[in-house]
Amino acid sequence: MDIKKLATEMDSIVAKGGIVDAVKQFFAQEATTSDYNNITTNNKTQMVEKMEGFANAIKKVNNITLHHTIVDGNVSASEFTFDFDMTDNSSIYWHEIIRRVWNQEGKVIQEEYFNA
Repeated sequence: MDIKKLATEMDSIVAKGGIVDAVKQFFAQEATTSDYNNITTNNKTQMVEKMEGFANAIKKVNNITLHHTIVDGNVSASEFTFDFDMTDNSSIYWHEIIRRVWNQEGKVIQEEYFNA
């Protein structure tokens, strides 16, 4: 299993706006997540629900920029900037680091978000 290839493929899907698709394709069933707002998920189903809710709240994707992806062993870190107009007329502009731990089957088992 080539973590660099998997991380690059996942990041490519995210960069095209396929955030929900990336979770569905690359997350293990037991995957957990946490973010800088102390929001956690305890499995893939919860994360899909969270991302579907978020994606449905986006009115317009202005830009998603993937800056870098690095891999060390079974851990990857990806730096993104997200720029969205939301359905509630707010705007989101995030510069974020996404850290992922991958299992031996090539699935994400832990994902953490850091506000860069």
